[in-house]
Amino acid sequence: MYEVSELCTEPLTKVAGLIKSRQVSPIELTMAMLDRIERLDSSLHSFITVSRDLALQQARAAEKEILKGNYRGPLHGVPIAVKDLIYTKDMRTTCASQILADWVPQYDATVIEKLYAHGAVLLGKLTLTEFAGIGYHPCVKPALNPWDSNRWTGTSSSGSGVAVAASLCFGALGTDTGGSIRFPSAACGVVGLKPTYGKVSRYGVFPLAESLDHVGPICRSVEDAAVLLQAIAGFDPNDPTTRREPVPDYQSAINNGINGVRIGVDWSYCSRADKSTNAAIHAAAKVFSNCGARTEEVTFSAIEESIAAWGIIFTGECGASHEATYPSRAADYSSAFCSFLQNAEKLRGIDYAKAHATRQITARMIDDLLQKVDLLLCPTMGVVPMRLNGLALEEVITPEVGHDLLFFTSPFSLSGNPTISIPCGFSEEGLPLSLSLIGRDSDEALILQVANAYEQATPWHHRRPPI
Repeated sequence: MYEVSELCTEPLTKVAGLIKSRQVSPIELTMAMLDRIERLDSSLHSFITVSRDLALQQARAAEKEILKGNYRGPLHGVPIAVKDLIYTKDMRTTCASQILADWVPQYDATVIEKLYAHGAVLLGKLTLTEFAGIGYHPCVKPALNPWDSNRWTGTSSSGSGVAVAASLCFGALGTDTGGSIRFPSAACGVVGLKPTYGKVSRYGVFPLAESLDHVGPICRSVEDAAVLLQAIAGFDPNDPTTRREPVPDYQSAINNGINGVRIGVDWSYCSRADKSTNAAIHAAAKVFSNCGARTEEVTFSAIEESIAAWGIIFTGECGASHEATYPSRAADYSSAFCSFLQNAEKLRGIDYAKAHATRQITARMIDDLLQKVDLLLCPTMGVVPMRLNGLALEEVITPEVGHDLLFFTSPFSLSGNPTISIPCGFSEEGLPLSLSLIGRDSDEALILQVANAYEQATPWHHRRPPI
């Protein structure tokens, strides 16, 4: 038999197998994870709300079903958590804000309904920056990076990245508008998947920027991400951006190997990263080649224009998301978020229209490259997680720093292509490094397959933070 508390750091798929074979009880596993949260999260602040009673209730129901032979799949009885802008009718959804501090929605988000349908156990709601922006509201304790509490945790799904890295849940859902799944995953040394735009319903998810928002998994392994994506993907009549297309079996093909897969790299583009990250990307290219893939040189174009267009679209759509409460409740926002919404009010429709035209050019550029190769490879972040030194995040993420961060993420937010971030090494200071793989529209299966091959050929996903 297994010592249940020791299983908390294991991958989701491993504990799922133990639950299925009845070697581990969902109730005992949930209790062990809740105890771990109580013991460790007082110093990490990854959770805003811990739903102990609900989680145990769901764990008991899962155990009864499994014992009766009604096993729903690899999420059945597995404790997970979600970012606190995803609506839950059983507990508050705060968006880490003062405005929604005590708000309990009247319905569950579609992704919550899907997780429940697969028998998942919901441990609670995870910390984020205020309304998924850059900085935290003063009423919320920032999530701390488990590798080094003085380092950035990523914006804005920070609690999701921290909770997964610290083994406080077996997987989490985050959202990504310009990098907010990928940044926390990179900063915390875990796997984050931004699916194709429209692959996962956003119904019941508080919007940051409607045409840029994605919902996706953050996990400790690529296969775990495949399991979570499988559960939440698919058409939803309540979200007009979702697609009427079947959801592949992502997990079944993940070990098929990558012989002959063509991976495109623009080394000039990658050279914008710092020395340690750049070296890690070169090393990763060799690993892919050793696994049977071919790396081919490609050339990105108009990246600066893409970043500028992303910023204009993001600003305008964020202003639209807050029209009902700004400026009428301006005093309840942080000063930094207020300043941002003031900028949104000044945005010209002409500029938004020009940005949309640039977006189409960016999407075509990426699509053209993916006619020549199967995937694209680049860093997730061009730098190691930044030092905080007691500063507010908006002081750390200056416009210049933000621009450099968006260099490797925003083009693929504009285009909506599926993108996975996976660990690819550690810096001299012992901080995680990460790479991104970008695939064709709706080709999550291939990026998961290639990412899994890299993961299995390298040791990085076995490393855990020293907490």
